[in-house]
Formats: sequence, C-alpha cells, structure tokens
Amino acid sequence: MRTAATLLCAAPGVRVLTTTREPLSVAGEHLIPVPPLELPSAHGAEPLSRLRQNEAVMLFVERAVAASGSFELTDANRITVADVCRRLDGLPLALELAAMRTRVLSVEQILERLTDRFSLLVGGDRAALPRHQTLQTAIDWSYELLADHERVLLRHLCVFGGRFTLHDVEEVCSSEQAARGEALMALSSLVDKSLVVKEDARGVACYRLHETMREYTSRKLDDAGERPAVEERCTHYFVSTCQATALESRFRLLDWLAWVDLEIDNIRAVLRRCVVQGDLARAIDLAASLSWYWITRAQSEGVAWLDELLASGASTADAMAWSYFIRGFLGVLQGDWVAARPALEQAIATARSAHLPVQLVNALAISSIAENLAGNHEEALRLLDGAGRVPIAPDDLPSRVAVLQARSLNAVFEGDSKVLLEAATEGARLSRAVGDLYAQHMMELNLGGAALIAGDMAESRGHYEEGLRIAFQVDDRIGQGYMLAALGFHAAMNGRPGAAARLLGASETIRLSAGASVMAPLAPFIAHTEELATEALGTVRFRTEFEAGRGLTREAAVRLARGEPDTTRMRSSDGVGYKLSARQLYVAQLVAKGLSNRQIASQLFLSERTVDSHVRTILNKLGFNSRAQIAGWIASRD
Repeated sequence: MRTAATLLCAAPGVRVLTTTREPLSVAGEHLIPVPPLELPSAHGAEPLSRLRQNEAVMLFVERAVAASGSFELTDANRITVADVCRRLDGLPLALELAAMRTRVLSVEQILERLTDRFSLLVGGDRAALPRHQTLQTAIDWSYELLADHERVLLRHLCVFGGRFTLHDVEEVCSSEQAARGEALMALSSLVDKSLVVKEDARGVACYRLHETMREYTSRKLDDAGERPAVEERCTHYFVSTCQATALESRFRLLDWLAWVDLEIDNIRAVLRRCVVQGDLARAIDLAASLSWYWITRAQSEGVAWLDELLASGASTADAMAWSYFIRGFLGVLQGDWVAARPALEQAIATARSAHLPVQLVNALAISSIAENLAGNHEEALRLLDGAGRVPIAPDDLPSRVAVLQARSLNAVFEGDSKVLLEAATEGARLSRAVGDLYAQHMMELNLGGAALIAGDMAESRGHYEEGLRIAFQVDDRIGQGYMLAALGFHAAMNGRPGAAARLLGASETIRLSAGASVMAPLAPFIAHTEELATEALGTVRFRTEFEAGRGLTREAAVRLARGEPDTTRMRSSDGVGYKLSARQLYVAQLVAKGLSNRQIASQLFLSERTVDSHVRTILNKLGFNSRAQIAGWIASRD
C-alpha cells in the first residue's frame, strides 16, 4: 500500500529505485513512490518539491516511528508536529532529517531548535548519499544544477521583503550578469523548478520565495559579495517609484493604493534597511511619499514610522515639511491633538522658511481643524485666516479644498449651516473635478451634516451613503467609521434601533483599528444615537447588539448600513473586524508572551524583517501603537 510517507519527489530526469512508475499527484507536483532512499541521476535533475501539510505530517510520523521505534502522534503533540512540518516548508528531505532527530529529542525540542534549519538537519541516515545528509547539501545540489543566469537571479530575489512582480524583478535584479531581457525566462524556469512560488493578487501575477529558500539565497548573495549592489538597486527602485507617483497618487487613489498594497512588504523592508544603514534622508523621502497609504488605511503604522524617522533624521525642506504635515494630519485623524500640534508647528515653520506655499496652506488648514477639535476656537480662526491669505496657484485645487474643509468644520462649531453648505458644496465640486476621492467623501460627510441641520433627513442619508460608498471603495478606515456612525443615527431615527446599535459597534471597531478617538463634532451625535437605541431596546439588548456590531466585518457593516440586515451576524474569526491570518495570530500570541522579534524569528524560523512586517501589520489591523496593547488584546480573548 502506498502512503505519502513513502514518497520523495522526483521530477523528470531523476532516476529512482522502485518497482512501479505509476505517477501520483500531490499539491500539483508529480510524485512517484520510492523506497526510503532515492538515487538521483547525475544530470538534469529538478529541485525537491513540497508536500501538503497532511502528507508532510504523515511522512514525518512514519520516519519518526522508523527512527525511534516508539514515536506516536497524539493530541498533545499534533500541533507541534504540524508546526515543524510548516517551518520546514513541507520539504520531504528536511522532514525525514528532522524525524531522525526523534531518536534523541522530543518533537517539542526539535521545534525549539529550528533556529537554524541548516545546522539542525545534519546527519539523518549515515548510509545515505553524502549530498542527502543535510538540507544544505540537498539545496546545494538543486542550486548547482541551475544555469548561471538562473543562480544569479535566484540569489538576487532574496532582497524582496515579500511578494514581487516581474516588473520588480526586471528593475531590481537586472545587471551585467543578469540581463533585463532574460528575467522572464529565468523566472519562469525557477517557478517550474519549484524554487519560486507563483501566486495571483487581485489579478496580478506575483512571486515569492519560501522562507527556506530565502535564507539559503541570502547566504549565497553574501558569499557572492553582491548584497550591497542589489540592495542599492532595490532601495533606489522603490524610493524613486514612490516619489515619482506621490504627487498624482491623490487623484488616482484606487490604482495607486492597489499597487502599494501589493508592494507594502517590500517597501517596509526598504524603510527598515535605510534606517539600519543610517540612510535616514531616503527613508524620510519614502515615508513622506506614502502619505495617502498612511492616511487611508495604516494610520498607526504611519505614525510609528514618521515618529521614528523625524526624531533622528532630516531630508530636504520639501520632504521635511510634508513629513511633519502628514504626521500632524495623522494625529488629527486619530484625535491626538498633543502629538499633532508640534508636528504641524514644525510643518508651518519649515514651509515658511523655505517659501513652500503649498505645504504652508495645507499645514495651516489642518492646524485650524486641530485647534477646533481641541476646543481652541480663537486659535483655529487665526490659523484659518492665515491659510486663506497664502497665495496659491489657480490650478492648485487640493490646497483650495483643504481650506474649504477647514472652513466647513469651523462652521460646524459656529453652528453656521449656511457657510457649512457653501463650503462643502464648493469642496465637493472641486473634488469631483479632479477625481479626488478622499476629499470627495469627506465633503459628502459635511454635506450630510448640513442637510441634517436643515432637517432634510432624506438628503442627509443620501450624502452619508455616497460618502460610505467612496470610503469603502478606497478603503479609508476612518471615513468608514464616520459614515457608519452617521447612518447609525439615521437607523435609530427610522425605527431600526438594533441596526443602529450594531452600526455604532462597527464604527467603534473601525475607529479603534485606526487608533482614533471620537472627534468632538461626532460625540453628541453618537451619544444621541445610543440614547435612542437604548430607549427602544433596553440596556441589555443594546449591549448585545452593540457587541455584535463590533464583530462585524467591514463588508457586513456596509451591507447593514444599506439596509441588508440578514448578513449582519457575520463575525470575523478574531472578533475585531480586521481578520488576522493564522500566522499573524500566532505571532501576536508570541508577542503577548514577551518574545522579541528576534526570538519570534528564531522560533518560527522566519527572517527578523518578516516578523517585523507581521508585527506592523498586526498593529495596523488592530489599531494599536504598542506591543503591550497586543498582549492585552490576546489576554482579553482567553
């Protein structure tokens, strides 16, 4: 009887000792049953393939039983065995070598010692061929069978922090040794040989390296002395690309944000590398060029990067003014006036001294909003007046919209519905004219408020629904939170108290995920909605519905706001609304245990930069600013 535990991978050109050649298919790979030892031919062999987790566990268990004579898969060690198999990337040879260690180690000890798989997995069966006695030599064998240009490309790919596209490869990995025109053929060959993984992301063909191959090729890159040159090409490519698209990103948010979502792990890796190497000027330039990514969906992460960079480095006056402005803007969005004020003061001072009118008018406008939200109305009026006096180009519509947004909010505080309607209407018109989706949905929020003050409930709801549609389209988290709270008020007023409570809960989840507090203009609004819903439902049921809303996915919350209640009970698996992947949840649990990124990297056998990326993503998804908050969140789940 054939089992997956008797399978080793054999691609075309591999000669095996076996009594049957009937091919089997596992995870898309063609495998054939073989006895414990395979005998590869000297030429034309393909690299080892991967097994799916179930097959990998079966292979590990059968080899462990053969090695120790007493190994048994139990409920107590099942998860640990699966972790070992996952961290070894499902490589059959690596699994067999690890299973041999059960002669002297428990499976828990094997897992703990997987800090360096290449040193742990030495030995195995002393009767095996020398090149099959370690994982290192097994991969060496596959690596040496590659053509020269394939080896060069493979080791260059390790500079990417995550998935990458063909265009990325052509820009970063082309050199005298690896010509640009050869990239497609070489990459295709590496995919065919299972050394590079191909996957689709929103219809775009992407590629990535397994962690085992990433570590291996990183060593090869160092051995070849090529790391400085390849890393510099990678840094130059991402910094220059982000800078070149920064000015226009606001007017094509959907396409630009889709690109950043795809490349964000690579961009994070470049940012971290610049910090480690002391190249802070380029790090600041890169962080400033990502402003609309931070503003829409990564507020906490943007704050963390900018705080770190602005505290220790400097760039051009233009970049510094924008960086301080974005840091202040993020503070305003999060309701953190204490952090927003000094950053905006620096933005104003830098813009004035360097004669940068665009940066100056934007910094003055957002500072006016900050002071109004902080309760300093006199100072807000002074700053708003200053913004209106800055001479700007007639075609600088974004700066005009910024001033109109400040005037709209000021009108809310003064209770001047006429000014609010005029400013918001003009802001919406200008935003639509230039395709500024971010400003457009903010103006829809203002227009909804103006209609509400005028007593036109139908028009108010229409503006809020349109604002929510745009906010969801561009995935602006804080904008979604505002719109859901506003539509919760309408639900309460229209006899839907349960929906109102759930929308308030969903709004709170999104607000907390962005690290934001309730803004002053919304506080009475939310309090009144809560009062209406509680009066209709009673306190106990209101809390039940509110908690149900906190667990809604954003998609479900939007459907509820549109009046589709049957789908509102959908909850995310993490209970937060921003679903963590299984790997991210595991990393969060290790963070909660007090492990450093280096310790987590060792335990999970990931690179430290990959763990850093996971932690930043977790902070962003949960809306936290510290590892202590992650630990508290994990504790609350238990």
